Amino acid sequence: MAVNLNYTLPQQKIEYPDSDGEPMAESDFQRDVLMYAVAALSRFFADRPDVYVSGNMFVYYQQGDPESVVAPDVFVVFGVAKRKRYSYRLWEEGGKAPDFVLEITSSATHAKDQGAKRGIYSFLGVREYFQYDPTADYLEPPLQGLRLSGRNYDAVPTRTLPEGTLVVHSQVLGLELRTDSTSGDLRFFDPASKQVLPSYDEAETRAEQEAAARRAAEEEVERLRAELERLKGRD
Repeated sequence: MAVNLNYTLPQQKIEYPDSDGEPMAESDFQRDVLMYAVAALSRFFADRPDVYVSGNMFVYYQQGDPESVVAPDVFVVFGVAKRKRYSYRLWEEGGKAPDFVLEITSSATHAKDQGAKRGIYSFLGVREYFQYDPTADYLEPPLQGLRLSGRNYDAVPTRTLPEGTLVVHSQVLGLELRTDSTSGDLRFFDPASKQVLPSYDEAETRAEQEAAARRAAEEEVERLRAELERLKGRD
């Protein structure tokens, strides 16, 4: 019986999971910050088709190796298409790694955030790596930034405003990360507009208030026009 020496086994398709089945965040503290950050940054860069914002998503950095993966809590990539993705795979994005990463850290995750993830992010060329500890369990100060210099990270200067607000500037985003002096909540601040980037609920409330103000102004114009017509009719 002849043997076909040219026969090759079909290559097995490599799976890149979209989820590990774990919850999105450890607690309300981590979840609320994650949801705010992704929503606020997505809205801020809404007019930029070349800026992608996401969070709690697998980032695969080695084709053919599903184990070469990291899952930033929040990340921003400049120079790639703004579209929906199941996961972010560097080889499908021209090798473009995230430019900004925010990890919402805690005592349960600080070992990975300070060790393995920091090493991976520097290896990938993530230009800025920020960490925020919403419950101030172990990180002091609770908001810290790192900026890539060569192959290593240097600490980003932190300043404190007179009322106690902690401020760290992100060159990559063109924004400041601030912790509220009373609640300790993380907020992004736009130095250009002097405005805090609103949460989803805050943006919705603001939009409703602006719409109500427009309706009131239009109704007042109509009232004045009707009054003018009435007065003309008396002449």
